[in-house]
Amino acid sequence: MPELPEVETIRRGLEREAVGKRFKSVEVHGTRTVRRQSKKEFIERLTGAKVKSVKRRGKYLLIDLDSSDLLVIHLRMSGQLRKAVPKDPVEKHTHVVLTFTQGGQLRFVDPRTFGEMFLTRPDVMADEVPELAELGMDPVIDPIPWVKFGTELVRRTTKLKQLLMDQSFIAGIGNIYSDEILWEAGLRHDRTPRSLSNMEMRRLHRAIVEILHEAVKYRGSTLADRQYVDLAGKPGDFAQFHQAYDREGKPCRRCRSVIVREKVAGRSSFYCPNCQI
Repeated sequence: MPELPEVETIRRGLEREAVGKRFKSVEVHGTRTVRRQSKKEFIERLTGAKVKSVKRRGKYLLIDLDSSDLLVIHLRMSGQLRKAVPKDPVEKHTHVVLTFTQGGQLRFVDPRTFGEMFLTRPDVMADEVPELAELGMDPVIDPIPWVKFGTELVRRTTKLKQLLMDQSFIAGIGNIYSDEILWEAGLRHDRTPRSLSNMEMRRLHRAIVEILHEAVKYRGSTLADRQYVDLAGKPGDFAQFHQAYDREGKPCRRCRSVIVREKVAGRSSFYCPNCQI
């Protein structure tokens, strides 16, 4: 699933490619991608609208339109946004095609069909999309003050891996970056916040900020399944810098011990049993 760095990479691409452009036509295929409103309503409200800005909240893309609507996009497991021109071959699993008056297109490709697109308005968003109102801190949009982070952290009783993936605590972190953050901080996934010393809490705070910003710098992580690519279809480069995730059996780049994998709440967690304590 694309996480904060991947979605931020796509947001920046949309900011370059879509802002100032108007939707000439909208095509919706199937019933899964547009499911919070009828296809007819979605097409009618979006056709003719102009893109004013592109924002992000956690893993959600929010496209502000001159019609006072917000186009909300969540990629979930396998969704991709791809820029194209009408003459380009249409890939399998293309569920939505947005054509601009200038001739270019945005296509939503999603083999697993868990992703979605829908329209809402700022004045009703809290009621229609309550999950957005419940999102926690975002280290890329706003710097997280150490005092605020520490205060929020010690209130929690969840183990660190699950806590990092809790969208109400920090928005946008999933399985990949929780492992990378914990490796960077030298902390085991099953530690609890209250077991951390002040120095360990500061290391965790710093690791969250540094890992997410570095991953954005390298345009996210594309894994072997290539389920994440940017608007141009190019993979992200951060996977080559992974220190823990998907490195089972390989030497830790800090202490040369062997990275192990353990199931945590049904998800694989990768860590070094020697230097993550």
